[in-house]
Amino acid sequence: MSRFTLNRKKAKLKKLLGIRARLALLALILVAPLMLDRARSLEDTRSKQISHASEEFAELAQHSADAQREVVSSVETMLKSAAYIRASAGGIASGCDLLRQSLPVNLPWIRSLLIVGGDGHVQCATRNELVGLDLSKRDYLKKARETRDFVVSDFLFAITTDKPTVIAAYPVSAIREDSKAVIVAGISLNWMSKIMANLGGRPGISAALIDSTGTVLAAPADEASLIGRRLDSIPLLAPIAGKVLNTDKNEGSIPFVAADNSRRIVNFARIPGTQSRLIVSIDETKVSAAINRDIRTAYLQLCFVCVFVLLGALVAAENLIIYPVEVMATAAKRFGQGDWSARAGRSSLPAEFVPLARAFNAMAARLGERERELIAANDRLTVMASIDMLSGLANRRGFQSRLDFEWMKAQQCDTELSLLLIDVDHFKLYNDTYGHPEGDACLARLSETLAGIAADTMGFASRYGGEEFCLLLPNTPAARALEIGERVRQAALAQALPHVTSIHQMVTVSVGVATTKPNDTQRPGDLIEAADAALYAAKHRGRNAVVEHGFVRVTDDSMTMAS
Repeated sequence: MSRFTLNRKKAKLKKLLGIRARLALLALILVAPLMLDRARSLEDTRSKQISHASEEFAELAQHSADAQREVVSSVETMLKSAAYIRASAGGIASGCDLLRQSLPVNLPWIRSLLIVGGDGHVQCATRNELVGLDLSKRDYLKKARETRDFVVSDFLFAITTDKPTVIAAYPVSAIREDSKAVIVAGISLNWMSKIMANLGGRPGISAALIDSTGTVLAAPADEASLIGRRLDSIPLLAPIAGKVLNTDKNEGSIPFVAADNSRRIVNFARIPGTQSRLIVSIDETKVSAAINRDIRTAYLQLCFVCVFVLLGALVAAENLIIYPVEVMATAAKRFGQGDWSARAGRSSLPAEFVPLARAFNAMAARLGERERELIAANDRLTVMASIDMLSGLANRRGFQSRLDFEWMKAQQCDTELSLLLIDVDHFKLYNDTYGHPEGDACLARLSETLAGIAADTMGFASRYGGEEFCLLLPNTPAARALEIGERVRQAALAQALPHVTSIHQMVTVSVGVATTKPNDTQRPGDLIEAADAALYAAKHRGRNAVVEHGFVRVTDDSMTMAS
């Protein structure tokens, strides 16, 4: 059972991997690598484009960070100059005058300069409304005094305007130890955002300047809404907030997956002298949108090309291979079914199949000729098998075939059928007296005579065996059959063939005649038996006689034979 199942699976596999499937597979093997190489090339291009974009924006981020550093550096320089003025001035009044005169107009990112006394109140300011303001609780002020160094605050709101700002502070004690004054400058976040303008307006790019707590200090104009928000509250940047804030590196790159499942890369750079960091987020999908479209187009082209190649392969297989094979197979099938005129048409076949078709047609012609010769030979053999060579009449086999045919015909037409069974009297003695050659000549003479009578009476003459002959008479009643039997007997006498061992001194014949109308209760053998019985009766009457032995109907409707 398992072997049978295995054979069925092999047959199905062979059918599945037919010539069409193989050609389609070959076409795919030829085309697919080219298209896949094209798609892989585009994938490499996308990777390079993303890498290039990352490098480009990392460089832009660095430039922007440098610009921010320049801003901070200019603020630091300005504060140190003001601290030197405060340390050198004779009093607060003269120091204020010098402070107001020292603020240059070419530093628009510095909103105001302040001198804060040791009690934390503003002693002097470039803006009069700020004088007397209490800044003692500001962390940046405490940190500047503790570190005795330049300090930049985190994001905070101005006390007077409640607007977001960043404050820079520098203690005068860094120049003169006994002084507790601190020079303070307010930095404009708008200017810090303007410096980042080269990072804005680009699809897939987000940029922000954040303080040490992760609060956005500045952003390009198209992302101004981010200012004041914490990094971990921005969905697209929240995953890397902790990594950016907790790293000790001054610059770096962090890949991550955003909340919208987009793949992003964040480049960051620390602003020297501060805890602020400039971050630039790159959305790989948007940056590589164009190349992604090309890749999708390449894959679609791959699919279409594969489909067209498959269709082309199937059409080519159908027209160049399958159709010619089917033409040849159809011609061979017709030829095998006996249509000897079947030939493969060469005009519709590809050139490669023409020699095969020519060879097939030549073979078919030779086989057809041989078949015709074989049929003719068989016909001759059939005739020879049905003809007696000595007499030239039908032999017993030919007689039996003709009797069956005439029996069926008489039964269908409801006509009578008569049979004459003829035996040469004392033929064994004739052979013994004259020899077999003379016996054969005698039979040949009688055969000629019987053939002539059969032709005249529309009968069928045959040699039944040895010295016995038959004459089958279709559509002949008993009386007419008896007359023909007598004619046969007299024709034999008319031959005047000497036979010294016969009481008649010449060759004579005995004839048994039987006639019937065939029906379903009889068979052809019954007619032969009746004629044989009549022939037996003729021999008992002294030979050279004609005796009829026909079929008669009795009262019980059964058939019997009577003499």
